[in-house]
Amino acid sequence: MDVADETVDTLLDEGTPPGDVLVVTTGEQHPWAQHELSFGEDAYWRQLADGEDVFCVHTTELARVGRRAVVVLAVNGGTDAQAAEALPAALAKADRSLIVCGDPQRLRDLL
Repeated sequence: MDVADETVDTLLDEGTPPGDVLVVTTGEQHPWAQHELSFGEDAYWRQLADGEDVFCVHTTELARVGRRAVVVLAVNGGTDAQAAEALPAALAKADRSLIVCGDPQRLRDLL
């Protein structure tokens, strides 16, 4: 998760608008998503609709999300099958680029 967060920071520092970035997790929800969900589902999903900030979503909810210029996939858990399914699903949401963060050996094995 730390590498995914650093990647997002770099993207933003390089001028990528926050609303162009989607972070997808395969294991535990991103801490930002956990925090936002504590205010309720409506407020959380409203931020997605506003489209002005980086949005974090679990792969199981990816179907509810539209495309973004950049998708950062954090392979931070879940089964190998779930992680393998997340790769093409995240790619389908990326207009410009998909950045995958996780254990390199696990990612090689999944590919």
